[in-house]
Amino acid sequence: MTLLATLLLAPYAPFDWQRLWLSDEAPLGFLLEIAFRSVVMFLLTVAALRVSGKRGVRQLSLFEFALILVLGSAAGDATIYHDTPLLHAATVFVAIIAMYVLFNYLTDKYPRIERMLEGAAELIIVEGEIDLPAFAKSSLTGQELCGQLRQLQVEHLGQVRRLYLEATGEISVFFFEPHAERPGLPIWPELYQHPLQQLPHAGLYACHSCAAVRELPTGPAPAACGRCGPTRGWLPACNTPRVA
Repeated sequence: MTLLATLLLAPYAPFDWQRLWLSDEAPLGFLLEIAFRSVVMFLLTVAALRVSGKRGVRQLSLFEFALILVLGSAAGDATIYHDTPLLHAATVFVAIIAMYVLFNYLTDKYPRIERMLEGAAELIIVEGEIDLPAFAKSSLTGQELCGQLRQLQVEHLGQVRRLYLEATGEISVFFFEPHAERPGLPIWPELYQHPLQQLPHAGLYACHSCAAVRELPTGPAPAACGRCGPTRGWLPACNTPRVA
């Protein structure tokens, strides 16, 4: 039987407004029960987030994200499905929150478990240069990294002493003191997105791939960087001071 025939022979009519708004299996009074279920599951969800702390409303770790997904599924099913008893959903909440408390205890006592389940912070930028092996293992692209740095009023990587990608996916940045800043790779989009293959004048240029800075003459840009190998191109190194 073809798909079209299957659709045409379906036991219900498409866009049946009574079926769309009301269930044939549950009476109209079940709407009051849904409202009651919604209140109960909302209160249970708030209590669960209260146990997990304020971290639940900020950037979530992998474990916390999984916790929210499971609790959301349990709360949603118990809210609208008449054959899902509230006690079953409450049991899910108790079991998951117990796991969360146990997980926090174990990760506090055994840091290796935390690293295994949530990962560890990765050092991405060191002294204004990108650690390409570490960066390749991260979930960031070059555009995303530059975008997050621009939100911290960073104009070029010569202003960045250390950048860590945390296990939560956030970045932590440590800056050079103003007198210690150095020329670095500019990250303005209008510059960063157009690496040069032909250098208009001699001077300091930053590798588009790893941000290493070197003195280059006028003419064709080197196809390889002495630090990282083949490169996408070069950009004139920027040395403006950071204004926070």
